[in-house]
Amino acid sequence: MAICPLPRLYLRLKRPALEKDGIKMSSRQISFTPLIAVVLWCSLSVVGCKPPEAQTVPERLSVGVARPVVKEIVDWDEYTGRLAAVDAVDVRARVGGYLDAIQFKDGQIVNKDDVLFIVDPRPFKAILTAGEGDAQAPWCRLDLARNDLERAKKLIETKSISQEDFDTRGKEAEAALASWEAAKAKMERARLDVEFTEVKAPMTGRIGRHQVSIGNLVSGGTDESTVLTNIVTIDPIYCYFDVDERTVIRVRQLIREGKAKSARESEWPVYMGLRKEEGFPFQGTINFVDNQINPKTGTLRIRAVFPNPKEALSAGFFGRVRVPIGFPHQGLLVSDRAIESDQGQKVVYVVNEKKEVVSRAVRLGQLHEGLREITSGPSGGEQVVVRGIQQVRPGLIVEPKLGEMPVSEVRDSFPTTQVVKLSARP
Repeated sequence: MAICPLPRLYLRLKRPALEKDGIKMSSRQISFTPLIAVVLWCSLSVVGCKPPEAQTVPERLSVGVARPVVKEIVDWDEYTGRLAAVDAVDVRARVGGYLDAIQFKDGQIVNKDDVLFIVDPRPFKAILTAGEGDAQAPWCRLDLARNDLERAKKLIETKSISQEDFDTRGKEAEAALASWEAAKAKMERARLDVEFTEVKAPMTGRIGRHQVSIGNLVSGGTDESTVLTNIVTIDPIYCYFDVDERTVIRVRQLIREGKAKSARESEWPVYMGLRKEEGFPFQGTINFVDNQINPKTGTLRIRAVFPNPKEALSAGFFGRVRVPIGFPHQGLLVSDRAIESDQGQKVVYVVNEKKEVVSRAVRLGQLHEGLREITSGPSGGEQVVVRGIQQVRPGLIVEPKLGEMPVSEVRDSFPTTQVVKLSARP
């Protein structure tokens, strides 16, 4: 470093030297001279005696990078379904008459063969009694004809009667038997009518409200009979949903490639949540796939069955249905914040071994636990830019700082690992 010559000024500012030059200065002026020299030296040393600064090199842009997450995932699709009872029946009377009694509480659970309504049985009991009385005459004629036939069998052996008389007595016995069978059938019908005056539950389930009050006349025994109430089963319960034609074609392609299994040949799992529920807490299986696409809607009707022991589900509910598509597979997952749009296509920026930013076009898949699947693009070992992405451009040299892949705050409430575990069941 060069030494500034200005401090030497003080050494020259000696009184003899000044007087030698013919400069007359008072003692007061000379006493301030060293101070002035020091001030001048300090000022000039700051301004003019600094060495020239070295040329600064611009710092590289620091960006956050992370490697894509590789894990086992399952693709899925979501649909809107409608719940329906496995069995539903309109309860009607089998005989007509005046309603005498209602023996249930609206909305309660009923068991099979529980008595629900009672139709006035007196007219039918009277008919049964009359039928039983009318059946006595055919029974007596049958008994007499059988006795005559037995005697005729003995007489024909001794040739005491003609063959014609014997045949006559045989046919009379057959006619008496036919009359008795007809009378017996009438009695059975009358007995059934008396039994049918008690309207019983055809199955176990939850009953609706009574639609006819006591004292009203109801018709029965025909397709236009009066509907008294209805019953629906509770456990299990069906959910119907429609799958678009494009998905049907994709799934059948996966089945041909051995990457999925037909729901017709296996118990394919399905998951459901109600409208205001988070996630898909109900687990069931697909038990029916329609045999053709609906040409009006371009969809295929599918039915799933769910256990419903606590009656959390009811017929008529809307449900959000999630269906796994294919078997579990290894997926490459990145954060949504790492994905940019460039001229209509999705891209991510990666940093290569030269610390240079490179753009990679990607195809996006579904969201899995806060990370987005990419089906084409970078490999699992490359460094994807996840922070400072707004400042980078292809070809830029950066300083990468490796970290964890950030997870989106909008996370899927249905863990992929659960889907993998359940779909692996036979």
